[in-house]
Amino acid sequence: MKTSKEYQLITREDRLEDIAQDIVLHFMNRGFMGKAMVVSIDKATAIKMYDKVKKYWDRYADKLQKEYEQTADDLIKEEIGDKLIYMKMTDMAVVVSPSQNEVEDLKTKGVDIVTHRKRINNEDLDEKFKDPDDPLRIVFVCAMWMTGFDVPSCSTIYLDKPMKNHTLMQTIARVNRVFGEHKIAGLIVDYIGVLHNLNKALAIYAAPIEGGGVDKPILEKQELIEALRKDINEINKLCDDWGISLSEIMSAEGLECVRLTDDAFECILENDERQAQLREKNAIIQKTYKAILPDTAASEFQPIVRLLQILTEKLGSISPTVDISDVLKEVSELLDKSVKVETRHVAKKPGEDEYQAGRILDLSKINFDKLREQFNKGRKRMLAEQLRKAIEVRLRALYMLNKSRINYMEKFQQLIDEYNAGSMNVEEYYRRLLEFVKSLDEEEKRALSENLHEEELAIYDLLLNPPLKITQKNILAVKNVAHDLLEKLKAEKLVLDWRKKQQARASVRLCIEEILENLPPIFTTEIYRQKCGLVYHHVYESYYGSGKSVYTPVSEGVC
Repeated sequence: MKTSKEYQLITREDRLEDIAQDIVLHFMNRGFMGKAMVVSIDKATAIKMYDKVKKYWDRYADKLQKEYEQTADDLIKEEIGDKLIYMKMTDMAVVVSPSQNEVEDLKTKGVDIVTHRKRINNEDLDEKFKDPDDPLRIVFVCAMWMTGFDVPSCSTIYLDKPMKNHTLMQTIARVNRVFGEHKIAGLIVDYIGVLHNLNKALAIYAAPIEGGGVDKPILEKQELIEALRKDINEINKLCDDWGISLSEIMSAEGLECVRLTDDAFECILENDERQAQLREKNAIIQKTYKAILPDTAASEFQPIVRLLQILTEKLGSISPTVDISDVLKEVSELLDKSVKVETRHVAKKPGEDEYQAGRILDLSKINFDKLREQFNKGRKRMLAEQLRKAIEVRLRALYMLNKSRINYMEKFQQLIDEYNAGSMNVEEYYRRLLEFVKSLDEEEKRALSENLHEEELAIYDLLLNPPLKITQKNILAVKNVAHDLLEKLKAEKLVLDWRKKQQARASVRLCIEEILENLPPIFTTEIYRQKCGLVYHHVYESYYGSGKSVYTPVSEGVC
């Protein structure tokens, strides 16, 4: 129970002013910009803290505005501009429980609760604060929301109220919820020294751990700093083993710094394992670094943290993760660039336009001699990685259209595995990548050489793989089956949401079985049944209904 003397000390005006100013500076310079709770000793103090924080908030914004107008550095200007927008959009609210005669009682303490009570009564402040995208980012409380109120995006508590035991443990729990990939930990800023009661609370409420003691939910920030120092020492040693001196890069300037950074990047690209290690260790370091901000100790680590981020971003720019929607869009656009097939193997209907077969892309336009020249002059691992990623995108597009191209995926992966295992140097690796590009070029021309549409080729390949001993006459018959099947399915069976309706699915399956009965006699009953299943699975995966499929432009949407 707080004494009168303790209360007077805690609520002293000059002390609250200092805390309010510190809250603004801390809140705006954190690493992870989650939501925050300011916990005060009582309702009157919570309202005072709201007023004082608002005052210093406006002053800090004015200071940033002057810096924005005076700076000539575009990057710094952009950073300050983002902060100003963030501050302008940020909402704050007092959230306290009602009591009898509170208006008069609080007036005698120099605060007005009327405006705050209207907001509490008229707005869903709890839902706003729980919504990570809502601009309500700071709340001022004294007792409400301390227990049973779960806000994963809340990352900071500014604690200025004596607490112990269960209440203290519940308050700590407000910021320890997992949220996204960037919140490594919650942060408690203790203005009153309440955490000296933590050990007592842990002895009562915390779960025991093997070997004695209890599981501590809180670490001193110094422990986090030491963990960061340990992780940085490990990445330094790892880079030294690779022949990279991070300290040398950080001490260099201008073009020399650029050269050393590019050299380091070339070393990292030696194999996939190095790239994965850099990404993994950098992710941990970046999260921990953000968790200790805005502590002054962070300045010790800023140069190497920035360098690691530059190397990782450079890695991301050359080896981007391919989004499936991007691949679909590319495939769709490339299919629009069709080339005309000569006389079809199927007689045209009267008045029917000549058939157009789609092509994905024309890799034959690559100037291989120029590529080799660039390779011999440039940074070889970087150019090899760029070519590899270009192949991955094209190969993924080809495979999406025709799953029978799995053999190309397997050959490509085998090539990468051999290089990563060290069984070939980068020159041989690049030569074989170029050869693989040529083989893909031939595969992309195959639909045209077979006089088939890309959709028909997928069905055709399913029917003839693994290869059968078959005559040219029977090959023509298989092509006719592929053509007739797609024509009938698209004209009559692939209706809106057909995959969700049992009767529609059964109708598609029956259509496939009926048309595949026209396959040549070499397709035994067992093979016929197998092919019916394969073709149905392909149609189910590739066709969404109402003219939408993996072969249609993404801009038209899918069902």
